[in-house]
Amino acid sequence: MTTAPTLARTRAELSVALRPVSRAVVMTMGALHDGHLALVREARGRGEQVVVTIFVNPLQFGPTEDLDRYPRDLAGDLERLTGPGLLGAGDVVFAPEPDEVYPDGDPVVRVSAGAIGEVYEGAIRPGHLDGALTVVLKLMHLTRPDAAMFGRKDVQQLVAVARMVRDLDLGLTVVPVPTVRDADGLALSSRNAYLSADQRETALALSRAVTAGQRAAADGAGPDAVRDATRAVLVAAGIEPDYVALVDPQTFGDIPDDRATQPGAVAVLAVAGRVGDTRLIDNMDVRWA
Repeated sequence: MTTAPTLARTRAELSVALRPVSRAVVMTMGALHDGHLALVREARGRGEQVVVTIFVNPLQFGPTEDLDRYPRDLAGDLERLTGPGLLGAGDVVFAPEPDEVYPDGDPVVRVSAGAIGEVYEGAIRPGHLDGALTVVLKLMHLTRPDAAMFGRKDVQQLVAVARMVRDLDLGLTVVPVPTVRDADGLALSSRNAYLSADQRETALALSRAVTAGQRAAADGAGPDAVRDATRAVLVAAGIEPDYVALVDPQTFGDIPDDRATQPGAVAVLAVAGRVGDTRLIDNMDVRWA
């Protein structure tokens, strides 16, 4: 008796593999690490059937970004997904090729992230969040989940997906899952594989920076001082930040000073920058006492 999940490479194979039970989905671009597995473990408790999608979505990559060299290892991913608390018999891995997801080529009709897609990641990577939402919506239609897991590391994407689900009445639950970090604090990312040993040491500045901002807020510093404390750590490590954002966790709009001074106020502190040729992101919640 097999204990492995079903591998579906086409829409037809996926349709056959889906069972009439509660379902939780985890959407990935492969090159799986422990952060992805945390999403799968969360999904295991959210549905009788778990579906993991593995698809490197070309709509999310700009013309100068790393689509061609993005790590791909389907055999390794399947091995990592199988085991206690992960996938087993009755679960599904959907790993389609681009022409299966986009049978008519680049889609004419796409989802717009609206104002959320115009700032920070959306401004640095124009069209990125539109492309992400378009494939997420397609995969939601194809997998028909009751719940979908998304990691907090890609926090702007998480906010955009949650808003799309509300605004378009998709009738499912978006479940945020905390960022998984290595023992030294570095947020897990498939792109960490690009880093040399020295670059990885430099990359630790991202987690140190958001931790410094978190402490500054806890000490009562206003938004500008929180951003300054965060930026200073990045610059000292030789990282010129793409942005240091202090935003509303529901809208991704900037937190105004008068709101930040209210006791118990919460914001997301998000940063992005390049280490060598590798662009990395990180974030943490900050709270004012």
